[in-house]
Amino acid sequence: MPWFVKIEEGIVDKPTFDQYVPAHKAYVQDLIAKGHQAKTGYWAERGGGMLLFEANSKQEAQAIVQGDPLVANHCVKYQLHEWCIIAE
Repeated sequence: MPWFVKIEEGIVDKPTFDQYVPAHKAYVQDLIAKGHQAKTGYWAERGGGMLLFEANSKQEAQAIVQGDPLVANHCVKYQLHEWCIIAE
């Protein structure tokens, strides 16, 4: 299954963003349970982060990203990329 990465930048104030973090974490746990091997985190300098996950296609990856509470609630702008692994 191909890997995808959503690189995001926060676009709302921290209190607004933080109210959706528990839902985002639960969403990622659901992705893990469904076999997408998701990992999520934020940059140490704050203001953005990344979601790494497997999906069957770019279309499925886009649908996964659209279901993220941080995206659905307009807390981040993002770029979605397929990640082509060359070494493990």
